[in-house]
Amino acid sequence: MELAHSLLLNEDALAQITEAKRPVFIFEWLRFLDKVLVAANKVDVKEKQKKLVEQLTGLISSAPGPPTRKLLAKNLATLYSIGDTFTVFQTLDKCNEIIKSKDDTPAYLPTKLAAVACVGAFYEKMGRMLGSSFPDTINNLLKALKSAESQGRAEILLSLQKVLNGLGGAAASCHRDIYKNARSLLTDRSMAVRCMVAKCLLELQNEAVFMWTTELENVATLCFKALEGSNYGVRVAVAKLLGTVMATALMPKQAAVMRQNVKRATLEEVLELMATGFLRGGSGFLKSGGEMLKGGGSVSREVRVGITQAYVVFVTTLGGQWLERNFATFLSHVLDLVSHPRATQTHVEAVYSRRCVSFMLHATLGGLLGEKAQIAAGKEICQAISKQMRAVAVVNDISGENKSGAADVSASQHVMVCALKELGSLVQSLSATASPLIQEPSIGLLETVTSVLLHPSMAARLAAAWCLRCVAVALPYQLTPLLDRCVERINNLKNSPEAVSGYSFAMAALLGGVHQCPLGIPHSKGKLVVSIAEDLLRTAAQNSRLSLQRTQAGWLLLGALMTLGPSLVRYHLPKMLLLWRNVFPRSQKELEAEKARGDSFSWQVTLEGRAGALCAMRSFVAHCPELLTEDVIRRLMTPIECAMTMMSHVPAIIKVHGAHLKASAAMVRLRLYDILALLPPKTYEGSFNGLLRELVAEFTLTDNSANTTTSLLRSLCHYDDSVLMGSWLQETDHKSIEDQLQPNSASGSGALEHDPSSIYLRIPVGEAIPGPLPLGVSVIDASVALFGVVFPHVSFKHRLQMLDHFAECIKQAKGVRQQAVQLNIFTAVLSALKGLAENKSTLGPEEVRKSALALVMGAMDNPNPILRCAAGEALGRMAQVVGEATFIARMAQTSFDKLKSARDVVSRTGHSLALGCLHRYVGGIGSGQHLKTSVSILLALAQDGSSHEVQTWALHSLALIVDSSGPMYRGYVEPTLSLVLTLLLTVPPSHTEVHQCLGRCLGALITTVGPELQGNGATISTIRSSCLVGCAIMQDHSDSLVQAAAISCLQQLHMFAPRHVNLSSLVPCLCVHLCSSHLLLRRAAVACLRQLAQREAAEVCEYAMSLARRAGDSKDTTINLNITETGLEGVLFGMLDRETDRKLCSDIHDTLGHMLSSLAVEKLSHWLKLCKDVLAATTEVAVVVTFEVEKDEEDSEKKDEMDDDTMFTGLGEDDKSKPSVAPRWVTRVFAADCLCRIILLCENADKAHFDLAAARSAQVKNPKGDLLVLHLSDLIRMAFMAATDHSNQLRMAGLQALEDIIKKFASVPEPEFPGHVILEQYQANVGAALRPAFSPDTPSDITAKACQVCSAWIGSGVVSDLNDLRRVHNLLVSSLDKVQAGKGSSSQLYSESATTMEKLAVLKAWAEVYVVAMKIKKEAESKPAKPVRNVDDEEDEEDVGADVLPPDSLIILVQPELPSLSRLWLAMLRDYALLTLPAEFSSQLPPDGGAFYTPETIDTARIHYRSSWAPVLHAVALWLSSTGFGAAEEKEEAPTAPYKTPNFPQEALSATKTFEESVNDKMHLMLGVSIEFLCFPRPEEPIEHVMSCLWALCTLLESPCAKTHIAEDQLLAVELLNVLHRLLLTRDPLAIQLQVTAVVQETIRAAQDHLQRQKNSKGKEEGGEKDSQPGLGEGGDTGELVPGKSLVFAAMELLVFILVRHLPQLNTRVKESPSHAPLRPQRLPEESARLVANTVSILAELPSLCSPAGSMTILPTVVFLITGVLRETAVKTSDSSVPVTVSAALQGIKTIITSPLARAESIQTQWPCLVRSSLASVLEYSQPDESRPDMDEISMLTAITLFLLSASSELVGVTVLQKGCMERFRNGLNSSDPGVQARCYQLLLSVFQHSSRALSTPYIHALAPLMVEKLKAVECSRPGTFAELHAVQEGIRVLENLVSMGEEQNRVQLLALLVPTLISYLLDDNAISSAPQISRGLHEFALQNLMRIGPLYPAAFKIVIGAAPELKTRLESAIRANQASNKAKAAARLAQPAVQAAPTIKLKTSFF
Repeated sequence: MELAHSLLLNEDALAQITEAKRPVFIFEWLRFLDKVLVAANKVDVKEKQKKLVEQLTGLISSAPGPPTRKLLAKNLATLYSIGDTFTVFQTLDKCNEIIKSKDDTPAYLPTKLAAVACVGAFYEKMGRMLGSSFPDTINNLLKALKSAESQGRAEILLSLQKVLNGLGGAAASCHRDIYKNARSLLTDRSMAVRCMVAKCLLELQNEAVFMWTTELENVATLCFKALEGSNYGVRVAVAKLLGTVMATALMPKQAAVMRQNVKRATLEEVLELMATGFLRGGSGFLKSGGEMLKGGGSVSREVRVGITQAYVVFVTTLGGQWLERNFATFLSHVLDLVSHPRATQTHVEAVYSRRCVSFMLHATLGGLLGEKAQIAAGKEICQAISKQMRAVAVVNDISGENKSGAADVSASQHVMVCALKELGSLVQSLSATASPLIQEPSIGLLETVTSVLLHPSMAARLAAAWCLRCVAVALPYQLTPLLDRCVERINNLKNSPEAVSGYSFAMAALLGGVHQCPLGIPHSKGKLVVSIAEDLLRTAAQNSRLSLQRTQAGWLLLGALMTLGPSLVRYHLPKMLLLWRNVFPRSQKELEAEKARGDSFSWQVTLEGRAGALCAMRSFVAHCPELLTEDVIRRLMTPIECAMTMMSHVPAIIKVHGAHLKASAAMVRLRLYDILALLPPKTYEGSFNGLLRELVAEFTLTDNSANTTTSLLRSLCHYDDSVLMGSWLQETDHKSIEDQLQPNSASGSGALEHDPSSIYLRIPVGEAIPGPLPLGVSVIDASVALFGVVFPHVSFKHRLQMLDHFAECIKQAKGVRQQAVQLNIFTAVLSALKGLAENKSTLGPEEVRKSALALVMGAMDNPNPILRCAAGEALGRMAQVVGEATFIARMAQTSFDKLKSARDVVSRTGHSLALGCLHRYVGGIGSGQHLKTSVSILLALAQDGSSHEVQTWALHSLALIVDSSGPMYRGYVEPTLSLVLTLLLTVPPSHTEVHQCLGRCLGALITTVGPELQGNGATISTIRSSCLVGCAIMQDHSDSLVQAAAISCLQQLHMFAPRHVNLSSLVPCLCVHLCSSHLLLRRAAVACLRQLAQREAAEVCEYAMSLARRAGDSKDTTINLNITETGLEGVLFGMLDRETDRKLCSDIHDTLGHMLSSLAVEKLSHWLKLCKDVLAATTEVAVVVTFEVEKDEEDSEKKDEMDDDTMFTGLGEDDKSKPSVAPRWVTRVFAADCLCRIILLCENADKAHFDLAAARSAQVKNPKGDLLVLHLSDLIRMAFMAATDHSNQLRMAGLQALEDIIKKFASVPEPEFPGHVILEQYQANVGAALRPAFSPDTPSDITAKACQVCSAWIGSGVVSDLNDLRRVHNLLVSSLDKVQAGKGSSSQLYSESATTMEKLAVLKAWAEVYVVAMKIKKEAESKPAKPVRNVDDEEDEEDVGADVLPPDSLIILVQPELPSLSRLWLAMLRDYALLTLPAEFSSQLPPDGGAFYTPETIDTARIHYRSSWAPVLHAVALWLSSTGFGAAEEKEEAPTAPYKTPNFPQEALSATKTFEESVNDKMHLMLGVSIEFLCFPRPEEPIEHVMSCLWALCTLLESPCAKTHIAEDQLLAVELLNVLHRLLLTRDPLAIQLQVTAVVQETIRAAQDHLQRQKNSKGKEEGGEKDSQPGLGEGGDTGELVPGKSLVFAAMELLVFILVRHLPQLNTRVKESPSHAPLRPQRLPEESARLVANTVSILAELPSLCSPAGSMTILPTVVFLITGVLRETAVKTSDSSVPVTVSAALQGIKTIITSPLARAESIQTQWPCLVRSSLASVLEYSQPDESRPDMDEISMLTAITLFLLSASSELVGVTVLQKGCMERFRNGLNSSDPGVQARCYQLLLSVFQHSSRALSTPYIHALAPLMVEKLKAVECSRPGTFAELHAVQEGIRVLENLVSMGEEQNRVQLLALLVPTLISYLLDDNAISSAPQISRGLHEFALQNLMRIGPLYPAAFKIVIGAAPELKTRLESAIRANQASNKAKAAARLAQPAVQAAPTIKLKTSFF
């Protein structure tokens, strides 16, 4: 392939390759040329032009295939337009010669077509440059057109279109000729030709004025004719032509009008013309008379559907603004269509016409108008409805017996249905934005719609009910009032049949809509509905005029009630079961008796009643599966079995009473089948025989003379097979009307009136409104579905009988009926096989298989493609169910044999699909042995050029085989691929199905090769380039589905070999497809973009932008792009407004999400602007906001706030010129979510995004850089716009964004005003955004969210001024009043759980505020009172605290509410505690609910409690702790309970309880809730809840009451610790672990206090020694600690876990394990260090809880751990500070050694042993060791000293230890580190000074000489650093102390050591001046000391000095020098050594 990449065709290379590969080589060269010509240097091109032209024109006559000729023509044209044009006329003549040629052989055809293509391309590219040659060319083409065959005709028309395009108005002289020749071809046999004519005429009408003036009517008639018998492609093309011509006639293009004086058509004329087509079809005006005589032949459906599309094109072409202006005219015209008798001749036709009209309205209204205009349109529709209703009322008054009246009503009903349906979907799509439409009294929408509920026609009543349901779903606050209104009306108008029927429909519809309203309806409404329904059923028999309606209404309401779900139905179930039982006869005898009585009317009522009852049962089973216990099913089966028995008697009854009962009987059967399909088949096994007989008779049409077919076949066949069933359309934008044209009965004629129960059922996914099919079809569908459910449970014998019976039925029937019966039977068989596969059961023994196989094989060669498809599918399913290799082999062999011999298309297609299906269902491994044969046969069939149908089926099957074989297919990839390429290059483009299947094959092949495609081997490269060529050919195809296939192939390639897919060409292609009119192509493009954006979002956006630039530069108008400066993202946001397809929208969301994740941080302002532009569209409705505010001016604050609101509404109003629609609310919600994601992404990216100072400095450095904090005002503005919108979803999103902004930016300081934060300036906006959420009519979920934002805002500390805070705080206060109002005070709109949600949200918000307030208060209290400090400190303080809150500021706001709040909080916690009880305790729950929930809504309430209990728990703990368990409140509690007692049953009792009991109650509640939660926090619980809970426990245990409580009940404390231990095992964060240690510490303190109290009281009794009771404390006398009962054991377990988790080296097992590599101690991170330190200090406290014996049990472990921590964390630090862990360990050692236990007699023997071992361990750890160079000797020495000082008595005389200790001190003194030396001297001093001489003497003897030696040595090496100087000073201090300790007689010797040493430090006079500072310092230090010692021991001093005269002289000279120096200096110098002498290293904690 690489050889093809050259400017000239490489003819040598071409000659060397095989014949088969040449076309590919040539195509590849042309592709290369296409890219390179545009970019090449013009000079190079001109040089080689001659040769190139030769090569290209040579190719024309080499019979090129379709894609090749297209590219060839394009290249030639490009070449001429770039290079010289002088040979162009020769080439043109050459082409014309070829076209004129008389050679008609098929072989010459490709050459002719290539020439035609070249002519077209020349004119398109060069247009008028070709001058006057065009008349000849056009005549030549038109001549050829007359004699050409279909492929030629299509190609010539395409060229003509291009010629017209290129020449524009210049070709006017030929326009008429072209028009005359083309118009006759509009009714051509070939659909492809019809499409081309339509496109050609569409091009023509741009310039040919006559088409839309004089010829307008003829064009219209032609189009109507063209639509007859058309396919989808033709309908789209013709509709486009017709719609555009009509639009042009109405609003002509300026230029054309200027040229000729044109008479413009009026809107009426144009619409009249279109209507003719809709109503009379293509029969013209003359013929219609004859047809009318024949019985009014109806319009062919294709025509009607085509015209419908044309209407949409017409309006779309004229645009949204035109529609806005002319909507009233358009609406009345469209509604007139559906009221015309010709449109509604039969019921099904009427439904079809309604569908068409609905489509017209929806496609134009929904897509072209913005929300404001839609509201205006809604008003128009309302007026149309009321106008119709007035007309009906008049008719009703007049009509005595007049026929015309009835006709009017029937016409009006269809108008009503269309108008109401559109109004409903309009309101639903507007959602809450529609509120102005509903609220404006002048429109009276609700009145209008409700009035239709009394319309005489059922269809209209149902449509009105549906419309009300839409209103309620859009505006949930309307739901309850609407229900109430219906209830009131149905009670008042009980005697009007229409009213009973209409209002019950409305109530049912509203109940059905409840599940879409998350806030629900009050529980009482359910009871109300039940009573009404019961009343209706009871009174049905009283009045025969009403009995039918009342019966139907009663059961309909009960069915609708079931959709409210089990929590409500549970209460009414017993009543329901009773009602159901009473509807049916109890026994066979009653049934017989019943048959004998009754007339036809009573039977009709009975049957309707039973159908209704079954329908309600079905609804119950479907919506309340939780209530279906064994017992309930058994009780349901009684009436159901009765119904089954009754079924067999019905035919007899119908015989007696007349055929009009048939419908009611069918309804009963439908309901019966429906409910049985939902129940487990085991429950009705006994009735199988009778049931199957009924089912089989149903779908084999035994008793049914009509040839009704089921609609289920499509869904049972495989989705991918739709390409074979051409008529079964793929998904398109026109699906809702195209459905009418499908071949099964009544297809697409769904309407509500066919089954009223559908008004309350869930709507099937993807449909806007439920459309049940007519009863006849529904019953067959239901029977087929049930057959599939029952079949797997039937015995083999019966299966065989049924299959044989099927064969017999097919044989008996003839003609059309046979087709119908066969379709139904096949659907049933497929349903049964599917059921078998799902149940994993087998088909049965040999004879059953044989019978089934015969049935299936019989249909393999049925002429109906749908049946062949079904047969193939059935065969595959059979193979799957039988699953035996021999059976599969036999089936495959049959097909092989058939295919080898058969010549006819039908059997070749059927059997080739059979092979594909076999492989599909058996999988690659099961069918591997047939692979080779299958592939070879299918490859051969695929090349059968004589029949493209055979090719399609063969290729489709091949694709199935490739898909299912996976890697096993690898060997066949090359031959298959080369076949695919050959066919792509040769098959005519009009055979789109073949191309689609080729696309499927290519995709499957790419998947098979998979990741290998990345390789570089020769074969892989060839495969890859073949795949790319294949994709390129398909991308260039004219059919959208083929292009979609190309995109999905490229998407696969990109997944496996991303480097080889060229994004620079793919992305622009995808962008162009985003505007395609084909849904599947848009879907494919977005799906591909989604995948690309995951990896390469930046490149994708870049290429899209470059495409936009290119489109802007070039004059090429073919690309209709709408990419502006917002780039591809903007286009995708725009698509969200237009697209309704769910898959497409979710892919767009994902694509934008991926782009956002990878680009938002870098291109921050771009993305924020995008979101802002989308959100700014809110301003459309802002007008409404303003008038709402003006209504309630009573409140002056509103006026001030207005400026906040108006401040934001002025956005985005500047350019009104944009034709596109403003973003709809759904898109705005998405934009608000994007905003939250951007904030999150920035948070993860860089902290500078949240630091204004850093951001500003970064911006100075890099002006392009972009940081979030700089956009804060935009963020607030967007959140504000969203939070104050009409749309509730948007308000939620806006509040969420606001909360995120507050949380993330609360602490960002404002650099210009120190002490302030940047959010402060936005407080007015925050207040204004929150206020509307607290208005009384706001839905609970929004208020709940707003409460959360309030608490975040108040707690964030942004606003320091109380008066400013009050604004937001008042909102919370008002909500609190609402909570206190108790349960049933306000009139309820939503369910009780919504109230629960709101109240809990308020309490949670208050709790959060209180927690923050207490925190601030605590911090303020813990700050020490500021003493008067020196001046410079004072200034710092000022900066920080200029505006700090007074310490109790927030608390001032909360305090007044606390009494009531605390009570509410406790009540809420009580509720929560009850709700968390396991199910088995449900009987203990209070029968009338809790403080904030009702028993009916218990399940939903749980969720709300779960999200809000944690902060409340924390708040209650703080409150209890701060008020001493409410001691203060208790006293006044009894009189001031402002509640009705039922509200808080517990409160009433508390007054009588003692304070003790009340404390106990509260403790049990608090601990119970906490422990229950901590036992098993769900993984989805937020970490904050766990923290809140731990904080609460900690706070609680700080209060003395709580301490006593938990200490007295030791098991409770143990349980708490065990639970905390478990929590540590499951939750990792350090914050949690730290908090846990805090709780443990409080628990241990409580136990200590308790023990102390016990000891004190015992001591008082005995009056003796306090510590003499050995038995007190854990462990008693034996020292045994029982796990599970011992607090100490539980604490140990937990603490050991923490230590080992952070210092795994402590675990000896780890050390001993062979895999353990010795870890070097390393510095713990700060958090972990704090945690370990806390743990160690708690460990050290534990022994104090034990009796002496008990403490000896745990002490060894405790000491082992503490010394271990010391060993592991004593590491030198750079700043020589002591790690917290080390100081905690030292403190711990001290605590233990000095504990009073040492004095307990009972352990006199063990104690010394313990102490000695501990010291031995420390000595061992502190041994110097190469492996631990950075060990901290100081800490180890400190530890040793601790032992020596604190436990002297146990250590005296233990020589081993003594030796070890001395050794360590010696090492310390000899250390090279002066710091260690200094510390060592300090520690030795404390040892020397110890009171016990026995301890200190050995040390003095051993270590003093060494010290003296070290100090003497200093004379030679004077200290060089302060640290060394300090060491020397410390050493001297020790010597001085030794002197003072010595007895008088030894003093001289001691001084003789000290004084000479000191004198040796003095410098002589000369040296002083030049000596360094430190050396001088030493001199001065020595001099000071000498001058101090002299006077202390005068006698001894004299002796020492006298003994050595040289010392004396040195000293004297130093003193002289000292005195001689300046006095002032001396004073300074004296001060100096005093400062220096203080030790520079201070231990953080003083241990001695």
